[in-house]
Amino acid sequence: MEPVTVIGAGLAGCECAWQLAQRGIPVLLREMKPDKRSPAHQSGDFAELVCSNSLRSDQLENAVGLLKEELRRLGSVIMACADETKVEAGGALAVDRNAFSAAVTNKIRSHPLITVEEGEVAAIPEGQVVIAAGPLASEGLTDAIRAMFPGTGTLNFFDAVAPLVSAESVDMDKAWLASRYDKGTADYINCGMTREEYLDFWKELREAQEAEVHGFEDGKVFEGCMPVEVMARRGEDTLRYGPLKPKGLRDPKTGKEPYAVVQLRKDNSDGSIYNLVGFQTHLKWGEQKRVFSMIPALQNAEFLRYGVMHRNTYLKSPGFLNRYYQVMSEPRISFAGQITGVEGYVESTASGCLCGIELANRLLGKAPVDFPAETAMGALALYISNESVTDFQPMNVNFGIMPPWPERVKGGKREKNGLIAQRALEALEAKKLHA
Repeated sequence: MEPVTVIGAGLAGCECAWQLAQRGIPVLLREMKPDKRSPAHQSGDFAELVCSNSLRSDQLENAVGLLKEELRRLGSVIMACADETKVEAGGALAVDRNAFSAAVTNKIRSHPLITVEEGEVAAIPEGQVVIAAGPLASEGLTDAIRAMFPGTGTLNFFDAVAPLVSAESVDMDKAWLASRYDKGTADYINCGMTREEYLDFWKELREAQEAEVHGFEDGKVFEGCMPVEVMARRGEDTLRYGPLKPKGLRDPKTGKEPYAVVQLRKDNSDGSIYNLVGFQTHLKWGEQKRVFSMIPALQNAEFLRYGVMHRNTYLKSPGFLNRYYQVMSEPRISFAGQITGVEGYVESTASGCLCGIELANRLLGKAPVDFPAETAMGALALYISNESVTDFQPMNVNFGIMPPWPERVKGGKREKNGLIAQRALEALEAKKLHA
């Protein structure tokens, strides 16, 4: 059997290659690193986490928690490596960024049916191809996609990365360890601010100098990963209702909620590195040091990495891709990952998983799985291929894109979401899909 070419060894590409290989399909995985890297990438390993080390909630009552459980039951290599390298983060699944990527790289490189070829891909190969280059696709590959599919309307938006600080440089006399509402273990460093401290910080953040990014405008920023300075410009309290919300975080020194709270989350298993939660930014590096050091607990913080901006590209998938992430006009080509319009690490992984499973079935002469809308996996695939969606934007998984629960549920939203999650897992089980 001729190998399937998978372009890109990010989360989606690695997951797709793994699912194909696990079903006996040989794979040629092509990756431009380490020969060439995007501005946001630093490591030469596969499945590099750029924006954050968190894979978000691990609770079934949350849609992304459900999606992770579906992936686990489907034998996801990404989820296996994430579970192996997790760091404590309350009810969320966060990983040691470097250990996670190294684990994925090792599993992919050691699989007997996966061959890795390094170097940039600037033309779409012949045969069965999965383009999983992600939102940071090189200009060469992006141009090749546009040339092959003129008029599909590939779009650009911009994403931002949060800074990292050393744990030992945080002033713990002005911060405390806790999770919101004391849920789970005390995994976050909470940096409280008084009203005066917050207003001074907010004023400087609004007026801080940005790094030059060609083509960037506030209107092009995707709401799910908005630079903190852009949020600051939207109003005095925007940050306090966003990443700096103090609700559920009581300072043990006063017993009260501060006016605003900056949270830091572990970025490695040693707990020596923390990232500023929600602080994606494209300020100049000197400005980041100046303004973020106004947070009292970070007055003497050592910044191990500053935030950066990078270009993200995604397709107008409705009418272009079907529910299998397959190009409708050119069925030998499929796409996977954030370039399809699924937003987030877990969602990207899920697209690669579904794409790999369905493509393997096709090549083996089996019927398609047709993941139903009742599953989180199926709901995402049906969303990005839904031609009735006119203003298509990148989408995180959520219960709103799944069929609603047909009856009124006592106990509120959490109970209802639990029932939707149970229904999803039963629907997945009915497909007889197992790792």
